Amino acid sequence: MANDRNKGKDNGRDRRDSSSEIPVYNQTQIRSLAVLDEVISRTEPDDPKIQYLLLLRHQLEVDEQQFAEAQELIGKYDEAYSKLTQPANRIAVFLGKNEDGTANIAMGDSDFYTNVDPNVSVDELMPGTRVRVNEAYAVVGDIGPAQNGAIVKISEVLSDGRLKIGGDVQGSNARVVVRGGAIASVDLKNGQEVRVEPYGRVALEAFKSQASNDFFLESVAEVDWSKVGGQEQAIGVIRDAIELPLLYPELYERFGKKPLKGILLYGPPGCGKTLIGKATVHNLTKEYRERTKKDVKEYFMYINGPKILNMWLGESERQIREIFSTAREKAKEGYLVFIFIDEAESILRTRSSGRFTNISNTVVPQFCAEMDGLVSLDNVVVILTSNRPDYIDPAILRPERIDRKVKVVRPDKKATHDILGIYLTETLPLDYRLVAEFGGEREARGSLVDRTSEFIWRKNPETEFLEVYLRNGSVDTLYWKDLVSGALLTSVVERAKDYAIKRSIDVKSTKEGVSWEDMERAVRTEFKENEIFPKTDNLEDWLKLVDYEPDNVVSLKPVHQKKNASALRSSII
Repeated sequence: MANDRNKGKDNGRDRRDSSSEIPVYNQTQIRSLAVLDEVISRTEPDDPKIQYLLLLRHQLEVDEQQFAEAQELIGKYDEAYSKLTQPANRIAVFLGKNEDGTANIAMGDSDFYTNVDPNVSVDELMPGTRVRVNEAYAVVGDIGPAQNGAIVKISEVLSDGRLKIGGDVQGSNARVVVRGGAIASVDLKNGQEVRVEPYGRVALEAFKSQASNDFFLESVAEVDWSKVGGQEQAIGVIRDAIELPLLYPELYERFGKKPLKGILLYGPPGCGKTLIGKATVHNLTKEYRERTKKDVKEYFMYINGPKILNMWLGESERQIREIFSTAREKAKEGYLVFIFIDEAESILRTRSSGRFTNISNTVVPQFCAEMDGLVSLDNVVVILTSNRPDYIDPAILRPERIDRKVKVVRPDKKATHDILGIYLTETLPLDYRLVAEFGGEREARGSLVDRTSEFIWRKNPETEFLEVYLRNGSVDTLYWKDLVSGALLTSVVERAKDYAIKRSIDVKSTKEGVSWEDMERAVRTEFKENEIFPKTDNLEDWLKLVDYEPDNVVSLKPVHQKKNASALRSSII
């Protein structure tokens, strides 16, 4: 018994000793897998219980992994829930900083004087930058400038750099905005387009004016005076009126004479008004450059009258202001500026009275005001062209606005000869039979010009095209020569070229050229196509276009209609 007790004591001592060998784990180490791994390490490999221990370990490992994944999902959920339940940050526009480190911001039409989160560097914020604002309206983040916003035009650049925008188009209100950091030092012009941020307080981006692509040409084709045939008188008046004040400013200053500001070219269509305008630009700039020894360039502003007309109230007037503003700026930069307004009667028409008004009632006063603004401005010339000068408002045509009115007449016989000589150039291939007949290309070309001119200016039954019945009972007959214009003669030569080209293709020969038969056929075809006559209620307008005064005209009768009626009666008889 004693031995048994002693043995039990020994066994207890052994158990205490063995328990003392179990490692002590700290708080983070007491995990099921760690305890189980320790048990497995103390179990003999051939022990039958080892399989159950390994199975238990695998299950605990799976449970622990699932528990970790669940904790991760709960963490993400808590994070999302925390974000979704936080108060939303407002977006404001940074306008500027203050000396005490605070900031001026704008939200819509409201301005705020607010604090800035220390984690946000107020010195790095630029005007126009969008910022995040918390519930206390404090700036807590920078999200950069807006990428969208309205496109508006600058109506005026203020002396302190701020911009006046809007107010030109119906329904828009004028307002003043500040410049964003990106355009703080950009040289902006009136009429230029800028993008403002969505609140409309800061201009962020500037664009080149698109209107200039529609109206303005910085250069014009070289047209020498020798290319303008049959208009010597008109060219002389233009050169005296425009060229002399620019070439001899000291003489004009000595006599106290102001240079002319504007000139009107009027006359029937196709007689070279636009060509004279382009020639004026090229030749005047060339002669001015040679005299002053300066590299002066022309700035040709081609304004098509109907293109300016706009349905919105005030938009046409804005474009007029933009045109003259651009002219002044270019003149200050050293350009010779030419404002060339084609079809001027379409926008500068005589104003109406009464309750029915038209667009001219506001465009004409705007144009007059801009012309008056050119009093102290040099190097700007306004050239108007019109087929119907009687439709232009008298306020436009008065002296000190449009100072000279030059009529561009239809070519006479000599002018017809000169114009044909210009377009039947030395490089134009002539028919080899014609060259052989006259013994050389120069002689053949001269003969072709002479014969074509004589053929057009004949007065015989074939060239009759219109009878004009006057109030005194007399009848005037108009012939082909009364319809001649520079454009018509150009078309005759181009038709003759077409005939020569087709003949070359048909006969497969490179020796073919323009012949007398080609010119004769081209003349007949051209005048036949131009036998277009108006109804009786349009007589005045039509006669003005053919440069025939309609005061004493009762009616018109096309000759070809009369001939057709006579032929019909003869066939019936």
